[in-house]
Amino acid sequence: MPDLASLARRHRRWLGAAAALALVALGFGALTRLTHELRFGQVRAAVHALSMTQIGLALALTAGSYLVLTLYDVLALRVIGRPLPWRTAALASFTSYTLSHNLGLALLTGGSARYRVYSAAGLDALDIARVVGVASATFWAGVVTVTGAALLTHQIPLTIAGRTMDPATLQVAGAAILMLAALLVVACGTARRPVSLLGTAVPLPRAGQAIAQVAIAVADIALASAALFVLIPAATPAMLPVFVLGYALAIVATVVTHVPGGLGVFEAVVMAVVPVDRTALFAALIAYRLIYYLLPLAVSLAILAWHEGVRRRVAFGLLVDARVVAVAVAPPVLAATTFLSGAMLLVSGSLPALKARIGALTSVLPLPFVEASHVAASLVGTALLLMSPFLYRRLDGAMVATRALLILGALFSLTKGVDYEEAAVCLAVAALLQWTRPAFYRRTALTGPIFSPATLASIGTVAGAAAWIGFFAERHVDYSADLWWRFSVQGDAPRFLRALLATTVLLAGVAVWRLMSPAAVRAEPAASAPDLDAIRPILAGADRTEAMLALTGDKRFLVSEAGDAFVMYQVRGASWIVMGDPVGPRAAWGDLLWRLRDLSDCAQGRLMLYEISPAAVALAIDLGLNIIKFGEEAIVDLPGFALDTPRLRAVRRSEKAAANKGATFRLVPADAVPVILPELAAVSDEWLRFRRSSEKGFSLGAFSPNYVGQFDIGIVTIDDRIVAFANLWLTANGREASVDLMRHREAAPAGTMDFLFANLIRWAAARGYRRFSLGMAPLSGIEGRRLAPAWAKAGAFVFRNGERLYGFKGLRTYKDKFAPDWEPRYIAGPQGIGLIQALRDLSRLIGKPRRTVERRFGSIPTARTACQDVALPLSCAEPA
Repeated sequence: MPDLASLARRHRRWLGAAAALALVALGFGALTRLTHELRFGQVRAAVHALSMTQIGLALALTAGSYLVLTLYDVLALRVIGRPLPWRTAALASFTSYTLSHNLGLALLTGGSARYRVYSAAGLDALDIARVVGVASATFWAGVVTVTGAALLTHQIPLTIAGRTMDPATLQVAGAAILMLAALLVVACGTARRPVSLLGTAVPLPRAGQAIAQVAIAVADIALASAALFVLIPAATPAMLPVFVLGYALAIVATVVTHVPGGLGVFEAVVMAVVPVDRTALFAALIAYRLIYYLLPLAVSLAILAWHEGVRRRVAFGLLVDARVVAVAVAPPVLAATTFLSGAMLLVSGSLPALKARIGALTSVLPLPFVEASHVAASLVGTALLLMSPFLYRRLDGAMVATRALLILGALFSLTKGVDYEEAAVCLAVAALLQWTRPAFYRRTALTGPIFSPATLASIGTVAGAAAWIGFFAERHVDYSADLWWRFSVQGDAPRFLRALLATTVLLAGVAVWRLMSPAAVRAEPAASAPDLDAIRPILAGADRTEAMLALTGDKRFLVSEAGDAFVMYQVRGASWIVMGDPVGPRAAWGDLLWRLRDLSDCAQGRLMLYEISPAAVALAIDLGLNIIKFGEEAIVDLPGFALDTPRLRAVRRSEKAAANKGATFRLVPADAVPVILPELAAVSDEWLRFRRSSEKGFSLGAFSPNYVGQFDIGIVTIDDRIVAFANLWLTANGREASVDLMRHREAAPAGTMDFLFANLIRWAAARGYRRFSLGMAPLSGIEGRRLAPAWAKAGAFVFRNGERLYGFKGLRTYKDKFAPDWEPRYIAGPQGIGLIQALRDLSRLIGKPRRTVERRFGSIPTARTACQDVALPLSCAEPA
């Protein structure tokens, strides 16, 4: 039975999401107690009472704070020895911090934004990780210093959560914290080795750089806290120490809890520590969240979109218009915008309507219609929260549904309270979706874990915040059972309850649907039927005999634009599986594989390359695939082949034993194969019967007249009766020979197959072929050392102990009799569980009877269908 630690590791993402939601609930619970005496009308009046001077100062201080934030990355780049222009560092810093401030999980959200910018500037992933580590250390250095200074200068008792601490204790704690910060600066100045942070070696700053880190962080926190301080009407210089302390503690609580945007947690800590009028403080916190959090986020998204557009312009060497730029970045930007639009509608549904507006509205529309619109607007808001991850996945159905929801949201905003501001926002987002619709090109069913733990935590946070806001705004109402059915112009509380109920029902319905629905079955995307007229000229120039697998009739093909190369593949489930290396000039391989990667991405599929050679490994890495050694191929060097060498003693004995039994070898050319097909079929059927096997497909041929009749056949006869055969694969340029189907009768004498192989190899060598492939030995050559990855250990274990399943060691031993050279072969596929699913689909593809493959394969439309309706090249030009 797994222990708690292993269960926690397995479900850490879900546990993290649950912990975040629990902390959100605690934060709103604390806010409920702290705002118990407040009324919504008072808070609204306090917000409206903020002067333009206060708002202007807050905006200026916010701009100063984010300007100082850019220096975090400037200094971090210098510490790691990779300085970049301030403009690049400022872009990375500003976009990353606005995302992490609003979404939480700074290492993930902030790190992803930094990666987009710094990777374009030439930094690798390791350097970016170091920048994140140094910048995080800078932030914490400032928080520690500010907290220590605030405690040291605190002159009055501090009460937090009902517990009071005297000034002397606080000052001693502050002095200790400042001393610790000073010791850290000294340690940085004397240290000579980097430290390890999350497995990454991060260089320590010099003493001067460490002092600069502290100064930058202190300036940032001072400006950020001042932006809130100026919004508090009753604030005086005397309360600065306790205010700065409260602000620093709130920032620490926000970062530690990873609650998205610190929603509820930040406000609760500030209100618990800062001893001012709570109505004014709560109003200041609302204005501060808009000014310091949401406004910079909007600016950041616009800047990031512009940067992505410029980068794609440079990458493609094109002059593209604004629409192409917008399409390139539409999915992530509009997913975030849609989420915020849903949050806006939910929060609006929780707040009382403006009396003048709803009074005028009810004079035109019936009251039940207004009430229904209020509920419908909240349902639309909830649906928009749920649709945002689908937009991020570039699903065209999500774009259509979201666009319709936004139009409905605008309509319901007008009919529930003449909220024309909300309607304008919804219509603007809908227009952007319409303008950038080519970006949403994926046309398959909604599959996969769309609702990730982080997504569910974000949706739960917004829904919980909307519910808390509604109960706060209507806390003066005496709730009773008949309140649900009360309809009146002034009935804000009943409207809120009905909207909350509708939202809860919708969320519960979606949760039940996701939990109870069966696993999605993905329709196989369209692909091309075999076109032998286009394939045969390319096969004529092939260097590898495995290219003859193109003739088995169970492949799809993607041909290069020049018509000189192709890649063969098949689709099983959601897996797009490529068989071997592309066939044709290596210069065409990259374009072919990227085009196939693009097609699989359009279909929400996973790409896997099966049995590729070392020549294709670099391309697989460029495609972002995980490389795993699959086994080794036995290659006999024909110019140096001689049967009378000591290494081939066992083959000579077997050949002689079969010859003594009357075995003779003959090569039947392809033109004459139809004459012996009935006897070959009898041998094949007998071989399948006594081996209790069935025909396989994809990675090897199956016996059928159409397939076998295309090749020369090597046969072994005894008394003019065929006892064994193998079809011969030959490259037209004479570089390689090989065999595919190898079958014999049950009564064939011992050594018959050795006799057949030895004669085929001699025949190929006599005709000038350079090498003879004996095929694969799966799992051969994989070393399961102590520090090897898990897949290598598993492969080595199966190779050593899996004889009952397949005979891995026996196959290697048999082919070793011919003294071959062993060349590695690899599988390249997605990371994690995706690779396991692809291997499962590969197993089904190989083991599926060929007649079923042919029956399905006959009705396949053309390959261009998957993305043929995409109007702009950027939509499918590179993978997601």
